[in-house]
Amino acid sequence: MARTGMPVSALAEGVAAGDRRSLARAITLVESARADHRADAAALLDRLATLGRQALRIGLSGTPGVGKSTFIESFGTMLTGQGLRVAVLAVDPSSARTGGSILGDKTRMDRLSRDPLAFIRPSPSQTHLGGVARRTREAIALCEAAGFDVILVETVGVGQSETLVAGMTDLFVLLLSPAGGDELQGVKRGIMEAADLILVNKADGELQAAATRTCADYAGALRLLRRRQQDPDGFPKAMTVSALSQAGLEEAWAAMQALHSWRKQEGVLQARRAEQARHWFEEEVREGLLRHLARDPVLRDRMDRLGKAVAQGATNPAVAAAEVLSLAVTSLRGRNPLGDESLDAPADCP
Repeated sequence: MARTGMPVSALAEGVAAGDRRSLARAITLVESARADHRADAAALLDRLATLGRQALRIGLSGTPGVGKSTFIESFGTMLTGQGLRVAVLAVDPSSARTGGSILGDKTRMDRLSRDPLAFIRPSPSQTHLGGVARRTREAIALCEAAGFDVILVETVGVGQSETLVAGMTDLFVLLLSPAGGDELQGVKRGIMEAADLILVNKADGELQAAATRTCADYAGALRLLRRRQQDPDGFPKAMTVSALSQAGLEEAWAAMQALHSWRKQEGVLQARRAEQARHWFEEEVREGLLRHLARDPVLRDRMDRLGKAVAQGATNPAVAAAEVLSLAVTSLRGRNPLGDESLDAPADCP
């Protein structure tokens, strides 16, 4: 019985049928960190993977105040107007002290949240690097299984760590405000290199001229970056849009479709997704090992002792880490049912 109170089989059937309530329950399940819930979540995802459904995954990030929510509502409404089903996974920052999040995205996207072709799910970042919730990639898989055509992943803030969103989406869009050269200096090179499309928002009214200049600045900056092999001519590119007047949204969507189609035809999309799957598999192994270290009382005690020694300068961090890893290997080998030198993951690891 899953955390939702429904058998995994029934939950999978509901998600596959596109039932919104089942989808919401499934996402709640995959966001849980409990070992038994993780087992149910893995079984659910395994069942749904056989459907083979795929959506266009778009990552979206931007500086605070740039109007991400307004853009997503206008852009999402335009897509649903074309008959497309749109899912929005909005990741809210969590308090490092209390762990709480505001989760106010539905109130900021009132029109889209009432659209029968749209699904909005706010999730706490849970203090994970880059503002990307740890289980966002699994929520993406669930939305694909539910039959959504486009999945928008909104992340918080802008910085080097925000490039993590590119590791779970097909396209990465960077949304920026009209500004001068200082704004250009404030954006990290890493996120510029990860962006497939830079959209300068608020290109309307008195800000129209400033938006055009800013777009030209970013277009020039993109030309200085080394062209990526997985991009056709003209990409990455900078464009102006207005979420308020909806100007430029159709052109931006056309650019996204063109890039996605090219990558799909050239085999780049398949290779990208395969690389992403391998990366997140390794991340799951790392996180599982860390959970094992935290739950094993002997290892936890040794880590506390070595941590204090490192803090006091009595032990080198590398030496202390090597000792903990050696103890972890011994602990895992003791659980290995094969009885040889290979190591199986512990039961509480994914």
